[in-house]
Amino acid sequence: MMMRTGVLCLLLPVLICGMAGAEDELVIVAHRGANHVAPENTRAAAQVCIDLGVHYVEVDVHQSRDGVFYIMHDRTVDRTTDGTGRIAMMDSEAIDRLDAGSWFSEEYAGEPVPRLCAYLEWIKGQAKVFIDVKAGNMQDLIDLVYETGFEQDCFFWFGNDFLLNEFRAIDRELTLKINAHTPDEVIAAVEDYGASIVETQLASLTPEFVDVCRELDVRIMVYEKEDTPEMYRRIMASEADMINLDRPELFVEVRDLVRREAAQEQE
Repeated sequence: MMMRTGVLCLLLPVLICGMAGAEDELVIVAHRGANHVAPENTRAAAQVCIDLGVHYVEVDVHQSRDGVFYIMHDRTVDRTTDGTGRIAMMDSEAIDRLDAGSWFSEEYAGEPVPRLCAYLEWIKGQAKVFIDVKAGNMQDLIDLVYETGFEQDCFFWFGNDFLLNEFRAIDRELTLKINAHTPDEVIAAVEDYGASIVETQLASLTPEFVDVCRELDVRIMVYEKEDTPEMYRRIMASEADMINLDRPELFVEVRDLVRREAAQEQE
């Protein structure tokens, strides 16, 4: 296997400390919160995660025309609110009036689109946050993270290479996740971007892949679209350190069942 020169000397610290549970516990990352039981990317979806003991809640962020960061997946508010328009072309006053819950069920009527700053202040000490950056000014975002004291309690991902490079040009310390499916991609993620988490699929977890991650002190986060008890069991039995999923309520149920089964076997 080809290694980039000197990269194996880069033993980057993993800034994921103070997690709940045992050292070998699989860290749960809830994609858009508990989005099967509450409207995605809202406090309501995050509250379910908090109640379940989820370690990280994933949020997507965009910035409004007047500079406020909001938690929403799409570029427009059309799908998950009672309004229309692109977030980047809307002012915060208009976004704050939107209903982000009724589309999901009447139970959540009036649920607002969360402002990122207020959300971080609210969730701090209850769960950590995985920030999927969709759009916005990177200096503004980085400043917000430090101002809320969240620099040790979050990690980032970028689907946009321009934003990723801008982010890393400003800050090399904040924890970054990169998608990687081969040992060489893991090495590149560390060498090029200082990543300390890689996301991949179960099929990528070859002995070579795992060995490189362990040597470089990189956490392995597995994401599979199939949210079933069988898939969760497979991931729990793998070398994964973290699981990114859409149904934390189901995972906790399966995890607890697996623990009871293991306890019974030891009796």
